[in-house]
Amino acid sequence: MDITQFSVEEILDPTNIIEGKRYEFILDVEIDEEDELYHEAGIEIRVLLGEKDGESFILNYFIIEKAENEYLDFALEDEELATILTFCQEALTKK
Repeated sequence: MDITQFSVEEILDPTNIIEGKRYEFILDVEIDEEDELYHEAGIEIRVLLGEKDGESFILNYFIIEKAENEYLDFALEDEELATILTFCQEALTKK
C-alpha cells in the first residue's frame, strides 16, 4: 500500500466537549493488484485522527472504493495501520 496523495482538515469542536484535537485525513492509496483491497478505480481511506497530550492515535477509518463511492467492509492489518499513523503524524509536523 502506497499513499499517493492526501488532504487533511482539522475538525473543530465548537462545544469544547472533545479533549485534544481531531483531524480528518483523506488518503489516496495505491494497492497491489493481488491484494484483496485492490479495485481498478482505486481506493481511498478516510482516517479520523486524535491528538492529545502530544500523542496521536487513529480513532476510526473507512475504506472507500472510488468509482462507486462505496464503503468497503475490510479491516486493515496492524502493519498498515502503523504505516498510516506514521504518515499522518509526519504530515501534521510539516503543517
